[in-house]
Amino acid sequence: MVTWGLISGAMAFVDDPTSFYVVRFLLGAAEAGFFPGIILYLSYWFPARHRAGVTAFFMAAAPLSTALGSPISASMLELNGLMGLAGWQWMFILEAIPALILGVVVYFYMTDRPALATWLKEDERAWLISAMETEAASKGDAAKHSVLSGLANPRVIALALIYFGTSAGLYTLGIWAPQIIKQLGVSSMTVGFLNAIPPVVSVVAMILWSRHSDRTGERTWHVVLACIAAAIGLVIAAAVNSVVGLIAALTLVNIGISCAKPPLWSMPTMFLSGAAAATGIATINSIGNLGGFAGPAMIGWVKDRTGSFAGGLYFVASLLVLSAVLTLVLSRASQGARPKPAAAPTH
Repeated sequence: MVTWGLISGAMAFVDDPTSFYVVRFLLGAAEAGFFPGIILYLSYWFPARHRAGVTAFFMAAAPLSTALGSPISASMLELNGLMGLAGWQWMFILEAIPALILGVVVYFYMTDRPALATWLKEDERAWLISAMETEAASKGDAAKHSVLSGLANPRVIALALIYFGTSAGLYTLGIWAPQIIKQLGVSSMTVGFLNAIPPVVSVVAMILWSRHSDRTGERTWHVVLACIAAAIGLVIAAAVNSVVGLIAALTLVNIGISCAKPPLWSMPTMFLSGAAAATGIATINSIGNLGGFAGPAMIGWVKDRTGSFAGGLYFVASLLVLSAVLTLVLSRASQGARPKPAAAPTH
């Protein structure tokens, strides 16, 4: 967090394409381990039956950062000329500060495992240690532990492809939603406030959806239905021409993408442990995040050639439908791979 805060702040001083690409590459390298590290970290602290819900709370930071960041960033752009810096430069500098501060706080406050958490009461710590040890033991030999199994497991590759579609949708919102709203003729400040509405709604939906997934113990359909909802929202967004209709469509997209991710991230640690879980989660995140390039890039490419966002939005919607189909295929394959109970002996 400290490293990427410094590098993010350095974005304020890029002055040509080369420096831009170098700093962006370094930013990606600094940030790369954070998300998979947190997903693995949560598996050390929360039993599987609670994991989608707590993952939702963690992931709520992303849409909330958009909701808060859009109007705040818009206001920072108004600092144009202060101390000789452009507004966009102030935006990068000021928004880097929280990562720097919180990185230091986390280092001194958090602990790697529950056994080291002196800030927990003795009985709470004992219960949590016992619960996590029981869960680890229940996996037995079925859990994959080696680094290689985390990289090459077919289910890991399938989850990476599923995550590819959701990442395409997420980054499409982050990169293109403001410009899609802007083309309807509203001001930059209005864009900031309108763009904050869908993430706020999606946070509530994501937490409720994830809690329902935990309560029922069902993961597959919670991912599938969310992906389909996001795809429908993108198709609607491509067709509407009103501000109200567009914000409603983008809200549906936000809800679908946000709701798909916590149940999806609860799946890897159901069959991976130890080093395999670390590498498996990192593999899913690395391959899946390529969707964050493919989706927005395709939208830009189509927009340049057609003058419309519609074709690119349809493309990303198709990726989300593919994610839904792959989730169903993975579920069926996993059920078929489970060992059948031994037949009762005959006499």
